[in-house]
Amino acid sequence: MTLLEVKNLNIAVEGGRQVVKNVAFQLEKGQILGIVGESGSGKSLTALSVLGLFPCMKNSSIKLSGEEISIFSEKNWQNIRGNKIGFIFQEPMSSLNPLHTVGKQIAETIMLHRGLAHKEALSETLELLKLVGIQKAEKRLNAYPFELSGGQRQRVMIAMAIANNPELLIADEPTTALDVTVQEQILSLLLDLRTKLNMAIIFISHDLSVVRKIADRVLVMKEGEVIEQGKTENIFSAPKKSYTKTLINSSNILKNINNNKKEDCILKVDHFSLSFPIKKNFWGKITESIYAVDDVSFQLSRGCTLGIVGESGSGKSSLGLSLVGLNQGKGNIFFQNQDIRQIDRSQLCRKVQIVFQDPYNSLNPRMNVEQIINEGLVVHYPQLSKKEIKNKVLSVLKEVGLNEEDIKKYPHQFSGGQRQRIAIARALVLEPELLVLDEPTSALDVTIQAQVLRLLQDIQNRRHISYIFISHDMKAVRAMADEVMVMKDGKIVEKNMAFKIFENPQDTYTKQLINAAL
Repeated sequence: MTLLEVKNLNIAVEGGRQVVKNVAFQLEKGQILGIVGESGSGKSLTALSVLGLFPCMKNSSIKLSGEEISIFSEKNWQNIRGNKIGFIFQEPMSSLNPLHTVGKQIAETIMLHRGLAHKEALSETLELLKLVGIQKAEKRLNAYPFELSGGQRQRVMIAMAIANNPELLIADEPTTALDVTVQEQILSLLLDLRTKLNMAIIFISHDLSVVRKIADRVLVMKEGEVIEQGKTENIFSAPKKSYTKTLINSSNILKNINNNKKEDCILKVDHFSLSFPIKKNFWGKITESIYAVDDVSFQLSRGCTLGIVGESGSGKSSLGLSLVGLNQGKGNIFFQNQDIRQIDRSQLCRKVQIVFQDPYNSLNPRMNVEQIINEGLVVHYPQLSKKEIKNKVLSVLKEVGLNEEDIKKYPHQFSGGQRQRIAIARALVLEPELLVLDEPTSALDVTIQAQVLRLLQDIQNRRHISYIFISHDMKAVRAMADEVMVMKDGKIVEKNMAFKIFENPQDTYTKQLINAAL
C-alpha cells in the first residue's frame, strides 16, 4: 500500500531560482527509499518539503496515506511532525536545544504527542537512549548537547525521531557523524524498526555503501532533478546514467600513496590525560570525573599523517582539540620541541590549524565566505595588502572546489558539504605546518570525498605539511594515513604503520572496527 506519493514537486528559493524540478516518487509502507546525489542536488530540500518545512510551488503534490498534505496549515502540520513523520536532521548540534538536557528534550517530545506523565516519559527516554547505543544512558539523561560527542548527539536525534513510532521516518545523513561500528548498529536498528512498526524510511546519504545496505529503492538526484531511480541492486549493478556511474565509481576510495619516510619529529605527546567533571557536591567540589583521554603518548614526523580511529566517545576529538591548545589537561604536548603552553598563542595558530567536525557551528553566520577565510590572514599577517589577501582567498577557494562567485555568500546559502570545504579553506589559507582534521570528509558526498582526500595529499606533498586525521571512515583513514592509532575509552589500544593495522590487526577491538567497515 502506498504511504507517500510525491508528484511534480517544484521548489524555488528567494529570487525565483528553481532548485527542485518535477521530482516524483512513491514510497510503500515498510519500504526504504535511499536518496543520493552530490551536495546541493536538492536531496535535503525535497525531504524538508515532505515535512512541510520548505514551501513547494503551486501544482506540486505530496500525499500521505492518500491525503494531500502540501496544502496543510501550520496547525495541521503540528499533528504530523514528530508523530506520523519523524525526522533526523543532518547536524544535531544545530537541532538540539543547548539549554536543555537531552533527557528533557526527548521526554518533551513523548509527552507532547502521547500525553504521558513526566516520569513515564523519562523511563521511555532512558530505554530509547539504550536502544540507540548511548553508553551509561542513566548518566547521559542529564547531559547537555555540548557534553556529548558528535556521534552521541546524532544518536540522541535518532532516539527523538523514533520516540513516537512514526509511520514515516526521514533520515537526513543519519550515520554521517558515526563511527563504522555504530553505523552498523544504527542501520540494524532502523531495519528492525521498519519490520516491527511497518515504518517507511526516506534515507538521504552521500555514502553509497550505506545506502546499498539499507535501501530497497534508490533515487539519484542532480541539480534538483531526478536523474535515475529503481531497485537498489539494479542501480548499483547496472546504472543507466553516466552521472550515476560517476557516483558509484567515486565511492571506491583512493589507495594510500603516501611515502612512509621517517623524518624529524614535529609533534610529541607525552603521557597526556584529559578529564571532565560529571558530578559535584554541594560546595562545588568535583566528586566524579570521566577521562576523555587517558595517558596517551605518541609522535608524528614532519610531512606524515597519523590517522586516529575509534568509536564515538573514544576521545579522538577531545585529543584533537588538545593538540591545538583548546583543551588543557595533564602531561605534555610538544610542537617542534616546544611545550605548546609556552608558545605564543598567535604563533601557535599560524603553525597549527584545525578543521572542525561540524562546519555549520564553526562558521560565523554573520560573515560571508571572504570574511571567514581572510579573518586569519588579517589577524596574523597584517603586513599583507588587501589585494594580496583577496588573491590568497580566491586561490584557496579554487583548491577546495568552490567558485569565485561564492566569495560574497553566507554559510546558510551552502549545503553541508560546501560548508565543510569552506572550513578546510579557512584552515589552509594560513599555510600551517600541522593540520588537525576532525572528520574532514564526513559531510561530503562521495565524489567530493575523493577530491578532498586527493587535494589533502597534493597539499601535503607540496608543502610537506603534517596531518592528524581523525575519522570513523576506515577507508578514508587507510587512504590518508602513514600510521594509525586506535582509541577506545580514552586509551590507545593499538598503534602501528597503516598497512600493518589494516592487514594484520593485533587487538580484538581493532579487528571489530575493520570488519564493520567492510
